[in-house]
Amino acid sequence: MSSSSTVKQSYTIPCSSIFRDAVLHLAERRGVNAADLARSVMLIVPEKVIEDYQDPGDPPKGDRETIVLKSGPAEGRPWRRKPRLQLRLPPGFSVITVRKALQMAIDFDAGDVNMRVEKSDVLAAERAALEEARALKKRQAEPPVELLQSREELERLRQIVDNLAFDPLDRGVTTFNEALHVMGFAPSARPDMRAIRAKYRVLAAIHHPDSNYGSHQRMTQLNAAMEILRKHVS
Repeated sequence: MSSSSTVKQSYTIPCSSIFRDAVLHLAERRGVNAADLARSVMLIVPEKVIEDYQDPGDPPKGDRETIVLKSGPAEGRPWRRKPRLQLRLPPGFSVITVRKALQMAIDFDAGDVNMRVEKSDVLAAERAALEEARALKKRQAEPPVELLQSREELERLRQIVDNLAFDPLDRGVTTFNEALHVMGFAPSARPDMRAIRAKYRVLAAIHHPDSNYGSHQRMTQLNAAMEILRKHVS
């Protein structure tokens, strides 16, 4: 019962306060956490055996724990709720399965349950652990397909911008016609300030050095062109 996924989800396991304390005490003695206890049992014990095991069950009526609320309108106030354990495990397990696995861990430790582990079971668990480690290493080494596609799309857009954008002028922008060229207007155009500002906003978003397609040289010449056109139009 292992998962090749490294993604984990939070499990809320309702249980009696006695059961909760026993699990936490065992985890502390073993130097692990409660999730590790459940995980170790589910790696070694066949799923059918866990499913057939006795469920310690939900907390009995009247069994409550008191906590202090840490947020919200009632922050700082005590609140009585059903006892529970909070674990992080791979997705796909039922609350009852996790609770049974924890009960098995307690019983194994107490010597109340003996289990003969076949060599094949150990080898299967080792293979599952190795597969999980290899899968993690592969995911870390190979970016997801979505990321590769995003990079390809980004590069394609960058090439389009480079092909469509103006070529920076060697001596900078000094004349009215040069300013029209940099701003993308035809040589015979006589745009008003509204059209100039609209064109500037679009081009500035593209050529600003902080954008994905930014160019410090183009942005500098774009600003120079804006100043020249502003003087001629105003």
